[in-house]
Amino acid sequence: MKITIENKSILDSTADLIAVNLFEGVKKPSGATGAVDKAFHNVISNFVIKQEKFSAKLGEIMVVTVPENKTFKRIAVIGLGSREKFGYDEVRTLGIKLYQKLKVLKNVKKIGTILHGAGIAGLDPEKCAQMFSEGLLSASYEYNKYKTKEKEPKFSELVFCETDEKHFKAAKKGIKTAQILAEAQNSARDLINEPAMFVTPQKVAELAKSIKGIETKVYSKAQAKKMGMNAFLAVGEGSVHPPEFIHMRYTPKGKPKRKIAFIGKGITFDSGGLDIKPAASMLTMKDDMSGAASILSLMKAVVELQPNLEIHGIIAACENMPSGSSYKPGDILTAKNGKTIEVDNTDAEGRITLADALCYAEEQKVDEIIDLATLTGACVVALGTFVSGVMGNNQELIDRIIETAYQSGEKFWQLPMFEEYGKVLESDVADMKNTGSRFGGASSAGVFLNNFVKETPWCHIDIAGTAYLDKAGADGVKGPTGVGIKTLINYVRGLK
Repeated sequence: MKITIENKSILDSTADLIAVNLFEGVKKPSGATGAVDKAFHNVISNFVIKQEKFSAKLGEIMVVTVPENKTFKRIAVIGLGSREKFGYDEVRTLGIKLYQKLKVLKNVKKIGTILHGAGIAGLDPEKCAQMFSEGLLSASYEYNKYKTKEKEPKFSELVFCETDEKHFKAAKKGIKTAQILAEAQNSARDLINEPAMFVTPQKVAELAKSIKGIETKVYSKAQAKKMGMNAFLAVGEGSVHPPEFIHMRYTPKGKPKRKIAFIGKGITFDSGGLDIKPAASMLTMKDDMSGAASILSLMKAVVELQPNLEIHGIIAACENMPSGSSYKPGDILTAKNGKTIEVDNTDAEGRITLADALCYAEEQKVDEIIDLATLTGACVVALGTFVSGVMGNNQELIDRIIETAYQSGEKFWQLPMFEEYGKVLESDVADMKNTGSRFGGASSAGVFLNNFVKETPWCHIDIAGTAYLDKAGADGVKGPTGVGIKTLINYVRGLK
């Protein structure tokens, strides 16, 4: 979708429909909404508010027709809700709700609107443009690649109308930021939606190498073995597609302000291995590389953002499949740092691949490590499908990530990682087992991962419940969410 801004009044818009707004309790609109009301014989104050009793609750929308106008023929009035509770997250919601409303209307291809929140609400025009555009672009995501029946095209262009020069310049920046974030999110969604028959470890490596401006090294199975990555390699032994260990690096022109490693879990399909999943649980397991998809999108965005940071994107890509060569329950694996792992369950494979990835990341002498992984069903039980779990060894880093998530419209919640959670991982024959009790499973997984980070500040984000939704989420889209990508990009933006 094309989003632009024009230096003109909303009344001069050449769109098919214009969108203005109202707070709850307003009887006589002012500002841009007031100007539209006055120009069309008080259609908003007399018809929308008085006659139709429009409540203006957040996201409520009413569309009225103005056939006498030469350009736009419809006006959408969007409810802003309570003025006291209105903020940037609500602006994002407006973008979502507008798309959901207008996608069912016919003969609307172009929309003109104002900078919702930048007027009487007094919010920053750059953030207002960004949040509204983010909501609209996120809600507009569709995946129709393999559908043979063509869908009727929805509206394809939104134009902000703004006459204040300062607001105009700021809003242009906000739109650009939103486009970077939305492109990254929807690119990750596309990759997760692709069937595992196409997205193999080799395809992930190919995509990594195709990112211009990034130095990418892909280690073969033989090279990874030489480097001591026996844990990661074991998970991929049952597949006909060899594992690929991928290291992407962005290096700034000057001396980097900070060095950060981002790791994405890259299980391109998870059957559970010999501890095979039930058929129903396997249906969406192409999403087990959601973390990797987000890291690929992050690295693309980093090239455009050009931060004064050294960014490492690391993916241990493999398939977890059952065959005669699969790793087995009871096997003992030696990770890159020399610690041994007894395989208690082959379906707890993600943490095994992350073990070697974390060791490798720390060897890069980075200042921080952040991993994103669809790791545990226990996290879904604990937090549901709208909150991601966060753990780590550095409270300052964890706090920064959670705050960035909040500002990005994503919900993260810290889970405990007490030593007691590691008791269930104790093994009679190795340093640890890869899983144990189902109680506190997300936290015990965090304790497991902590064995492979020595001193570097590290944050683990469990997106098992939030990466793929069976029902439409807040933006009205079901399936892959691209969760975490906005948080990671905004985290990088905040540091640059």
